[in-house]
Amino acid sequence: MSFSEPTAQGAADYRAAEPSGAVAAEIDAEVTQYFLVSARCGCFMQAARSLNVKATVLRKQLALLEEQLQRTLFQFQGSALTLTGEGQQLHAQLIARSHERKLPVVEQPLIRLAVAESILHDILGRDLVSLLRRNASVRLDILSIDSDMSLRAISADVVVWLGDPDSPLPGPSFAVTEPRALARLDYLPHIAKRYSRVATRPESVDDLEDFLLVQWQQDRQVESFRPWNALVDQRLAGVVQLHSYELMLEMIRCSACIGLLPQYMSRFDRGLIELPGLFGQPMQRQVWMAINAQSRDEAQVQMIVELIHSTFDERRDWFDI
Repeated sequence: MSFSEPTAQGAADYRAAEPSGAVAAEIDAEVTQYFLVSARCGCFMQAARSLNVKATVLRKQLALLEEQLQRTLFQFQGSALTLTGEGQQLHAQLIARSHERKLPVVEQPLIRLAVAESILHDILGRDLVSLLRRNASVRLDILSIDSDMSLRAISADVVVWLGDPDSPLPGPSFAVTEPRALARLDYLPHIAKRYSRVATRPESVDDLEDFLLVQWQQDRQVESFRPWNALVDQRLAGVVQLHSYELMLEMIRCSACIGLLPQYMSRFDRGLIELPGLFGQPMQRQVWMAINAQSRDEAQVQMIVELIHSTFDERRDWFDI
């Protein structure tokens, strides 16, 4: 595809080179949409995202259109993508012919994804952002699960939650497919490396007396966290209780606090380090996923399910520590 300005022509020659209305009428409807959206966005990548197609497919179709018309339709002026004179003529003809200034929008199904807050932040967030970069037309409602109560209250197409290692119950309250275990997570106290030299790192529960402890409130009701919760509850000073997962992480990173986090956290944030051996009893949770029984076969739902499986497969070394 050529993006240089065509050579100047005389007025008569230029009019002769303009795409005729008959030629414009022969352009495929899909290619017409590719052309008009690209002209509107002024960016092939954004146009591809809006149309939910690969940028390579979009540009190939536009190159074939230029070859069919034997005209250069787009050009770059600096970093801006614009229409050439011939491209402007074709654009005007297509608009006049089909009134596509207001192209009908193909309604996308609304997909509701409910995810445990920590899993959304640590594991799925980045890949969900990548999905949205590739698909600007998706309709996605992302719900954060921060307690068993919110898990029972939500209604969604795909649900990812944290539960007991041996049972997915309590799970969603609506009809779902059989829950599948995605990963087993071990939890350990963590501290920022910059606040803990190797020689002075706590090696027993008693060594924690001189450290500020920070606790995410949602963890207070987790049965498997009983050793940690008991330690926090007996503190008369040096404890911060938080309802925000992100703020808890920030306090551990920046305030010399010690908090309970999944063991994979040192992979997610290289500035944090776990403190093993403080508790004799393991503290574990299981990541479970289930799909709404009524919408499980929908293509957009399956797209989200495949993304989740792919994300956990790619991070398998985070969990098999």
